[in-house]
Amino acid sequence: MYDFAYHRPASLDEAVKLLAGNAEATLLAGGMTLIPTLKQRLARPTDVVDLGALGDLSGIKVAGGTVTIGAMTSHAEVAGSKDVQKAIPGLAALASGIGDPHVRHRGTAGGSIANNDPAADYPAAVVALNATVHTNSRSIAANDFFTGQFATALDDGEIVTSISFPVPKKAGYAKFPNPASRYAIVGVMVADTADGIRIAVTGAAPSVFRVVDMEAALTANFAPEAVADITVASDGLNSDIHASAEYRAHLVTVMAKRAVAAAG
Repeated sequence: MYDFAYHRPASLDEAVKLLAGNAEATLLAGGMTLIPTLKQRLARPTDVVDLGALGDLSGIKVAGGTVTIGAMTSHAEVAGSKDVQKAIPGLAALASGIGDPHVRHRGTAGGSIANNDPAADYPAAVVALNATVHTNSRSIAANDFFTGQFATALDDGEIVTSISFPVPKKAGYAKFPNPASRYAIVGVMVADTADGIRIAVTGAAPSVFRVVDMEAALTANFAPEAVADITVASDGLNSDIHASAEYRAHLVTVMAKRAVAAAG
């Protein structure tokens, strides 16, 4: 691990000021990605800004048909929330399957989407549920937030403060996890939203993506068999020691069927 200056701001404004004009500074939320990266010397920030003291960035609120989750809310809190389980059970189920207990109690919703790991679960929820990502300076629609592998629409110095999920008519999530890390080799979330059926796939490609053919099929018939014969091309999908691009393409259809079944 390289040397860096550690900061633990007491307010969001203080955190923003610490980041201002310092392109080599980085944020620490749960640290489930950052800490291993620092230990392996894969990153060399000059400053680490720890958001752990910002209690106003944590918590879950359900009001007006929307579930709002603070950026520093842990996966375990989302999974265990009775309010989330009632409003969007598919979102609670997704959070309950992230990593192991240690990761779920330290990792945060905001940290997950800001990092945008190709195999993270939360991006699928954000896109499928047509959520809105709120930052210290603006609100970003789900379709505009994830821009590529480990890349988002966030500007330098911009901090995610919360995520608002409109309550869908129904939603379900299914994933084929790596047996060790529990990361999604392929994960699919399907949701029947006010804007129609939305399907988001994580783990299969460098970034989360939608499958419009499946969305159209489910609009006509919301049942697992409606997507059984719809496949995605393997071109451009991830291929590694865990699964080939062709196998991931196959898993998209399998997980989509399971997600529809989970949504009921």
